[in-house]
Amino acid sequence: MGIELTPPARGIAGVRADSGNATKILAELQKTFEDFKLERDKELADIKAGMTDVVQTEKVDRINAEITKLTKDIDAVNAAMAAIRVGGVGNDQDPDKAEHAQAFDRFFRRGVDAGLRDLEVKAKLTTQSDPDGGYLVPEETEAGIDRVLSTVSTIRSLARTISISTNTYKKLVNMGGATSGWVGEEQDRPGTATPTLREIAINTGEIYAMPGATQTSLDDARIDLAAWLADEVSIEFAEQEGAAFANGDGINKPRGILAYDKVANASYAWGKLGFIASGKADGFLAATTSVSPADALIDLYYALKSGYRNGASWLMSDATMNTVRKFKDAEGAYIWAPPSGAAEVATILGKPVYTDDNMPAVAAGEFPVAFGDFGRSYLIVDRIGIRVLRDPFTSKPNVLFYTTKRVGGGIVNFEAMKLLKIST
Repeated sequence: MGIELTPPARGIAGVRADSGNATKILAELQKTFEDFKLERDKELADIKAGMTDVVQTEKVDRINAEITKLTKDIDAVNAAMAAIRVGGVGNDQDPDKAEHAQAFDRFFRRGVDAGLRDLEVKAKLTTQSDPDGGYLVPEETEAGIDRVLSTVSTIRSLARTISISTNTYKKLVNMGGATSGWVGEEQDRPGTATPTLREIAINTGEIYAMPGATQTSLDDARIDLAAWLADEVSIEFAEQEGAAFANGDGINKPRGILAYDKVANASYAWGKLGFIASGKADGFLAATTSVSPADALIDLYYALKSGYRNGASWLMSDATMNTVRKFKDAEGAYIWAPPSGAAEVATILGKPVYTDDNMPAVAAGEFPVAFGDFGRSYLIVDRIGIRVLRDPFTSKPNVLFYTTKRVGGGIVNFEAMKLLKIST
């Protein structure tokens, strides 16, 4: 199987070309899934009849892998189209910001700061005239980096993101306790109980990348240095963030969704994530006339309150989704479905499913699946400003650019997310 793609393009023409690619991939994906269902049903019939066929199983796995590839292809095309549509912030007409961008370019190429710190304040990029840690990149460069982060880092694309100018974000959460009631127009209003508030603090940690360039390439006026820097550091930042948003311990980095205390959902309490057990050691239940391996996912679906299910999504690794794609519900329908449109994503039980290989594999005691409204559950905090230190000495004749970004993350609503635990 496979499909020929039109070479990527830019601008409106690029959007049209990519849209055509997405439509082609979608048609191929939907056809491949129909083939998968036919071959999987034949495999299950053989198993039921006691005639396990290794060749048939290999065929099913091969088609399943092709579905994974096509799904990734359509996601990549949709991400490219989103980046083209958003584009850069354009040629900023603010003269102060334009002056700062020109001064930053001179600093980047030659190491001449030319009053760059004062221009940062003048361009309203910071309120400090002499901060430590290098120079702030222009808005266009920061916007370019942020666009890549939001498309490469799965959890960032699902979570809510805010920008702050300090190192810590604090939020008060109402734990309940405030009472209310009904009264007539002229009746007294009795006092209500005092609400219980809990403070959630999200600290930012620093991630860094250090791309290098030769002085000769920096002297080339045709090279767009802002775009070069964004390309060099954005993927590295995205990979570091993605790992931290899933598994970070919260020490000088975000606290990941899997780093919080977990408890069986029947004993759920605020401050912990509730989980549903898979029901079988090391994996999912085997299909019988009375149970389905999908039962644990259905239980997980309904463990989330209906108010959160409206905006909920699934999160798991590619390997886990390959397994889940074979599951059927009690009526014999596959719970995984391909995208319904070129700009859509695949679904499980009617809810969008996203893959992140920072999620663990299916193994005893692991939590390979998350289901929830990530926008209400997980908060990412970006400290405004990406900084660059220019180092022409460490790796002569190359020039290194020590680039840093401060980001934090943590759960702010523990009710809005549930996990699946593989039984031990």
